[in-house]
Amino acid sequence: MANDTKERILSAALDMFSEKGYDGTNIRELTASLGLAKSSMYRHFKSKEDIWNTLLDEMVAYYASRFGSPERLPPVPESLEELVKMTLRMAEFTIRDEKIVKCRKLLSIEQFRDGRARELATKHFLTGLRDMFARVFAAMMDMGLLKPYDPDTLALAYTAPISALIHLCDREPDKTGWALKQIETFARHFISVYGT
Repeated sequence: MANDTKERILSAALDMFSEKGYDGTNIRELTASLGLAKSSMYRHFKSKEDIWNTLLDEMVAYYASRFGSPERLPPVPESLEELVKMTLRMAEFTIRDEKIVKCRKLLSIEQFRDGRARELATKHFLTGLRDMFARVFAAMMDMGLLKPYDPDTLALAYTAPISALIHLCDREPDKTGWALKQIETFARHFISVYGT
């Protein structure tokens, strides 16, 4: 039951932080939304900052276990078509998973206030993607599937437009179908240029 309450608090905090930001979320409203007394929250968390840090820790683990990371690579595609399919699976996941969407919004809002949010935003929106795909592309080059090229540069060229389209879906969810089609078109263009 205690873990259940803790998870409910974190889930509600993710909702509020992603809508109102850290400063716009207060503990009284958070606990009231769950039908809890404010004192109940303090049995699980020392402060709002404790909720914030625990939530970020959980979201980092959630994302890495389902999406991948430079430390936990997705399987290296064994064909160019598999690269397109992997890219679309990853894009679909990150666009449609509610926790990930809320976390991305939270990081977008808080990156200018909080140093840890800024580091995570940079990692998840740019450097982590680049590093993960650089390793995937290096392995694909070793397999003879991609032309020899600097994997970091190639990964940045690949992930930046896809990341921009994913952020568009957060701002304008009605454009999700169009964005996914653009991601597929871009991935196919990429393999036509850099594939062997």
